[in-house]
Amino acid sequence: MAVVMSMQWAGVTPDQYDVVRDAVDWEQVPAAGGQVHVAWFDGEGLHVTDVWESQQAFESFLAERLAPAVAKAGIAGAPQVAFAPLHRRFLAPGIGGAE
Repeated sequence: MAVVMSMQWAGVTPDQYDVVRDAVDWEQVPAAGGQVHVAWFDGEGLHVTDVWESQQAFESFLAERLAPAVAKAGIAGAPQVAFAPLHRRFLAPGIGGAE
């Protein structure tokens, strides 16, 4: 069953996110089981909402690819992460790719 993963990571900056994104290269080499990724920033830091085929798929991506890149980028602390079953997904026609 697909899940929604919500992450909040206080203090992470757009520059740090971009360093990790470039290192992991998930836009060119998508994560197994990753379906949708949305990220934004506010005064608190990084916010991410993803859709994954399963919580295990995210946890594998975290262990194998994301965590090493985060450590290499020197990002401190740990995010707050929550999972919930996906009820419905809709992508507007013509929407796709990285922006």
